Amino acid sequence: MLNKYYYRFRHQLPLIILTTLITLSFLAEKADLFHLGVIDTVENQLYDLRVRMTMPNDMDKRSVIVDIDEKSLQEIGRWPWSRIHVARLIDSLFDTYQIQILGFDVVFPEPDYSSGLKTLQEIGRQELAGDETYQQVVAGLENELNYDKVLADSIRGRPVILGYYFKYGSSEDYSANNGQLPASSFSKEKFAGKAVVARSARGFSANLPIIQQAAMDAGHFSPWLDEDGVVRRVPMLYAFEDNYYEALSLAVVRNLFDIEQTIPVFEDSASSTYAGLENLSLEFLDVPVDENIQALVPYRGYQQSFPYVSATDVIHGRANKDILDDAIVLVGTTVPGLFDLRTTPVNKQYPGVEIHANLVSGIIDENIKLSPAYLRGAEIVQILFIGILMTVLLPLLSPVWASLATLVLAVVITTINLALWQYSNLVMPIASSLLLIGITFVANMSYGFFIERRGKQQLATVFGTYVPPELIDEMNINPDSYTLEPENREMTVLFSDVRGFTTISEGLTPAELSDLMNAYLTEMTKIIHEKRGTIDKYIGDAVMAFWGAPLENGDHASCGIETAMAMLDRLNNIRADFIERGWPEIKIGVGLNTGVMSVGNMGSEFRLSYTVMGDAVNLGSRLEGLTKNYGVELIVSETTMQAAPEYVYRELDFVRVKGKDKPIAIYEPVALKTEITAEQKEEVDLMDAALKAYRAQEWYEAEILFTRLKHKSPNKLVYSLYLERIARFIEHSPGLEWDGVYTFTTK
Repeated sequence: MLNKYYYRFRHQLPLIILTTLITLSFLAEKADLFHLGVIDTVENQLYDLRVRMTMPNDMDKRSVIVDIDEKSLQEIGRWPWSRIHVARLIDSLFDTYQIQILGFDVVFPEPDYSSGLKTLQEIGRQELAGDETYQQVVAGLENELNYDKVLADSIRGRPVILGYYFKYGSSEDYSANNGQLPASSFSKEKFAGKAVVARSARGFSANLPIIQQAAMDAGHFSPWLDEDGVVRRVPMLYAFEDNYYEALSLAVVRNLFDIEQTIPVFEDSASSTYAGLENLSLEFLDVPVDENIQALVPYRGYQQSFPYVSATDVIHGRANKDILDDAIVLVGTTVPGLFDLRTTPVNKQYPGVEIHANLVSGIIDENIKLSPAYLRGAEIVQILFIGILMTVLLPLLSPVWASLATLVLAVVITTINLALWQYSNLVMPIASSLLLIGITFVANMSYGFFIERRGKQQLATVFGTYVPPELIDEMNINPDSYTLEPENREMTVLFSDVRGFTTISEGLTPAELSDLMNAYLTEMTKIIHEKRGTIDKYIGDAVMAFWGAPLENGDHASCGIETAMAMLDRLNNIRADFIERGWPEIKIGVGLNTGVMSVGNMGSEFRLSYTVMGDAVNLGSRLEGLTKNYGVELIVSETTMQAAPEYVYRELDFVRVKGKDKPIAIYEPVALKTEITAEQKEEVDLMDAALKAYRAQEWYEAEILFTRLKHKSPNKLVYSLYLERIARFIEHSPGLEWDGVYTFTTK
């Protein structure tokens, strides 16, 4: 038995070395020797998942959001409002609805001249400088028309916490700061010699001095965006010019409980070498913060986890008093055009004001998750344990037992993590541990498999996106016969395109357009795969496919025509379903050409694809474009017609396409020779006779024949097309040297 395990261990020594290196890589990443962005991405996603799984999904009625919503903008006007309306809002909240405290998730950085006072004063200085009566009247109106002062008077003496924001992004303008900052919470001396690294701002936009000086306090409402643009945390303190300024939520709670000062709490350095700031204390409340003095937002649930009241209803006295009575009120907006919708773990568009409401609730309830810096040490120990265990254990186990052991380990790590989250409020990182478990397991399970089946797997990887699975199975019988190296082969290429796609797309929503194209392309792809074709690419609404590679196919032209006709039939069958779903009717054009093409892996050093190139491919694309000129759904070249003689064809024209000097004959497949009807055969013969007369410049004979054809099939554009040409040639003869070729100057 020992010999058995020894042999297995020795046999898998390269894998053991590999998994050891993987473990060391994770440890090095955690030691900041290098950075793996994927770990942060997975960590963020798992954090968001835990938030959604464990949030209470209840409503906190202690805090109320007064919403500057669409209804308010319709009744009062666009934002920013005149300060007189904001003053009325404040008066109504305190006098009529008896709220406890009011916080603003909006800022008032610019003077309000909407009353016209500035214009009156300007007239008094320039045109009526000597008119004492006018000057007295304007002076008497100043208190009433100075809306900034009116707002300041409304705020003064009331528990109103103003909001402002810091500028820190690379795209923001730092050339000028607006307004006046409140008094800072701390100066840099407060944290001298401490391991404090707060988020640093480069500028700010705050409230007018007259408004700020009237307020009880103010707090910033600048959240921190993670690299993926999601708001998971808000800096409780922002650093600006050697001072620290508190967040709106922290200022609201501190003033709600009449607490004079926030106290920073550090780990006792006498018992630990870690001297980081762990929380901010509001006497009987602690606010946990991370190494950047940020608090994780304790989302209660999805949007509207707090009561919402329209601002206009408050101003006009229509709001429910029971909702607002003795409430903590935050004023903000949910209107998309006012740019305060944020991406959060619970919603992609989440009102910024509700983020602060969650923080207020979390601070009061003391349910903010802890993410102290010392958890990194615990994570390193956990990674080391997992790495050693899996590196030693997995090579000794059979695949079944190895799978079971890995699953048990992942479940144990996850359970411990969720227990710490739910019962200790600790956010223990988990992404690195789970990724290490997953990567190590995959490496062990895949080692022998990939070594033994490398050739077949490469084949499936390369060709799996181009050909159906049954052809991959066929190719796997002799995988060495297939190569990615470019080579010349005679093949048949197909191009199809949706007619009027721009018009169709303009009439549908993006979701409807996506559903329509998915349904259409799925059906078309099924047919191509059924007929042993290779999908080259989708070009928007267009499909490119070919026959003859990677599998040899002596009937590639016949397969191409059969596929094209089946696509048209299938499209007729699904039109009714499309119309029933409210989608427009789809029509397509298909072009087929047969010839020598270069096929293989082609592209650039950045991206390669298995594709076909050459003049024969370009001609196939041109033929698809000609279908709309002749009013037909399918056109094939003369070489395709000759390679598939089992079909009856209607010759359409002798043309010279753009980019080609040599003219070619183009045809429309009608039916298999064994299935053509007498009526179809008669029409094909009559078309041949009409073309013969046309090319012999027997205009009147040709006109008679094409007129007969038009009477038989009045909806076919090609007959009208020839009658128009004949009319021109009767009036202006093309000359004896005319070769019957029609030259196209566009694609």
